[in-house]
Amino acid sequence: MTTSKEIPRTGGECATHDQDLLASCVHCGFCLEVCPTYKLTGDENNSPRGRLRLWREEAEGKLAQDPWTDFYTSECVGCLACESACPANVPYGKIFEQVKHEHVATNRSKPKFVLRLAAALAARPALFNLVLWPARVLRRARLLPHGFLFPGNPAAVQSTAAYARQLMQQRRPTGPRVAFLTGCLMESLFREINFATVRVLIENNVQVIIPPDQGCCGAFQEHTGMDGVAALQVQNQRAFGSLDVDAIVSNSSGCGLALGKALHGHKPVRDVLSFLGELGPVQRSRRTDGARVYVDLPCHLIHGQKMAGIPSNVLDATGYTWELAPQARDCCGSGGVYNIQKPENSREILAGKSAFLNEAPGDPVILATSNHVCMMQWNSARSVGLVNRPYLVRHVIQLLDPESR
Repeated sequence: MTTSKEIPRTGGECATHDQDLLASCVHCGFCLEVCPTYKLTGDENNSPRGRLRLWREEAEGKLAQDPWTDFYTSECVGCLACESACPANVPYGKIFEQVKHEHVATNRSKPKFVLRLAAALAARPALFNLVLWPARVLRRARLLPHGFLFPGNPAAVQSTAAYARQLMQQRRPTGPRVAFLTGCLMESLFREINFATVRVLIENNVQVIIPPDQGCCGAFQEHTGMDGVAALQVQNQRAFGSLDVDAIVSNSSGCGLALGKALHGHKPVRDVLSFLGELGPVQRSRRTDGARVYVDLPCHLIHGQKMAGIPSNVLDATGYTWELAPQARDCCGSGGVYNIQKPENSREILAGKSAFLNEAPGDPVILATSNHVCMMQWNSARSVGLVNRPYLVRHVIQLLDPESR
């Protein structure tokens, strides 16, 4: 790692790299018991404490740039559980992002072509929506070419923005006014979750506006270490920063975390379920006929956004019998794009989390969470043979949806 306090990025960007942050670890070891890669390997270097030591020694010139440092950096899931466990409040996530950017900028690592392509598309929402049109059609037809894809009924053509305008004109809510981040992958592939979010908000008398010039939140670039985050942040500062709204809401914990960074000092970003929890959501009345919901808590919600979890009044309002899934606060192994970059590690992490589904009471069994990438990871437990009985994967907002079945 460079000994300068400036970490270069491509495209002329740079990030301030404070060596004091690297030295802030007190070596207590609390991070070890929550780190998924340390629990997999028992290797001290494959833990937050170990990685911080490697990065610090490179920064201080005590260790030459080493392939093992590159390897252990790439092994990190980025779940941020170590931040919640750390008594010294080491900003591990911030340091990790800076190191990844440096490694990509200096060609110490190179994201897979499919990830570079996806990042380029995510920065161009109209093109991304067009390219993934066939995938939306296949999901509607329940033809799922990949284990990450769960069945759904996304609109093939109508956008979330158009749908929100239509429903706002029909229902004319008079309550709080929110701006909604529709997201890039969520809008392009899992649009039915966005539609459900609009319906739930409007049913709860919330006015929904969707800024037309919003862009990708930048989480994809942060996960991969690629350039372009600053430009996306500026775009969203312009799109959301001057709006007269009571809140900016996101239905994806990872996207909400990234947008919150972009709008820090401008506007607060709220997780939509937390926002609904404060309102007191409309209660669903349903015959569940033995259905049981197991709730998993996304890492970027509890460790990134520092939320206690999903409000219990929101989960009660679904009308389902629910409980937290075993190890609900542990990482599922998705890690943004970690399940693509490190599929074997990701599968092993998921194996421990998903085993309970094979014996869990309920008919049907529903695994619910609040992040679409986590939903993809949980669905893959079926395709890779970790779970051998039928189960459904749902976003919690879908369980609140007046049109849910």
